[in-house]
Amino acid sequence: MEKKPHFVRREFPPREVSSVSLAFLLAAVLLLNALLYLYVNKFYISSGRAETDPGLCPFGYFKLGAVKNCSPWLSCEAINREVRKLKCVGEGAVKKVFLSEWKENKVVLSQLTNSELKEDFLHGLKMLKALQSKHVVRLLGYCVQQFTILTEYHPLGSLRGLNETLHIPKYKGMNTWHRRLMLAIDYVSVIRYLHSSPLGTLVMCDSNDLDKVLSQYLLTSDFHILVNDLDALPLVNRSAGRLVKCGHRELRGEFVAPEQRWPYGEEVPFEDDLMPPYDEKTDIWKIPDVSNFFLGHVEGSDIVRLHLFDIHAACKKKDPAERPSAQEVLDTYRKVLTLLIREAAMPGTREML
Repeated sequence: MEKKPHFVRREFPPREVSSVSLAFLLAAVLLLNALLYLYVNKFYISSGRAETDPGLCPFGYFKLGAVKNCSPWLSCEAINREVRKLKCVGEGAVKKVFLSEWKENKVVLSQLTNSELKEDFLHGLKMLKALQSKHVVRLLGYCVQQFTILTEYHPLGSLRGLNETLHIPKYKGMNTWHRRLMLAIDYVSVIRYLHSSPLGTLVMCDSNDLDKVLSQYLLTSDFHILVNDLDALPLVNRSAGRLVKCGHRELRGEFVAPEQRWPYGEEVPFEDDLMPPYDEKTDIWKIPDVSNFFLGHVEGSDIVRLHLFDIHAACKKKDPAERPSAQEVLDTYRKVLTLLIREAAMPGTREML
């Protein structure tokens, strides 16, 4: 009778196999974390979100387009001689805005329209000069005598048009929770910068409703955010007992912070002299509403909202002193971005561990 071949079954100790697998898994997680660190670091620094930008010109100078050399801010004479108005693209309470041209570059020329508001106009110019950074639109020149300001042009316009922009075929690939959360991070970065600016703690007062907030910021072609309108930016100085009031009229609605609303009820007529002042925590109150606009209703945005629930609840504390600082909000946003990128890259990691 022919003997059947006898196969020997080799068994490996299960503990040894699982240990090897676990080692590979941990190595993969560590590698992923390193890559995420490099990615986020690159995003915040090389893509222009660092506090200081080595490419910025010295005070009083600017660079535009592909030009490598810095040019001095344009004077009254240079603006009158070299800048050509093309068309009016906007008008607010303080100034009229013209799309213009300077040496084949599109630029923006702003001119005062109401002489009664010249102090607001000059305050905006002062802020624009002092706060030049990666968070603020680039100043190209000004003329105090003619109440004109020249700034860099951004074709995507203000943030009011964000959703419309994201529906343009060219930009549909940007319409993701990831890109939208990065815009929210940019916005909070601007608020943090204003609250710890070289001039001190500044409050963004032109922010009584969502549409007004969005009109104060520009969307750049590489999908970052710049603050554009700095006309209403008062200074808080707690050590000197200096708080602020955003205007002299009564503010209403849930968008503005509770401390910005008239505290004495309907039976007492509003009087500006009786209205208590407040601090920069009014900006924190508004962050959840502005971020909710940024996140939109794309796939994954509800998951982002869930991760931001606690920090947004803290922003909505009635007592301003209990609200987080802009830095704390920014830190949380960045942590959530990193966490969600990690989970998207390795969705089964938690279960495997």
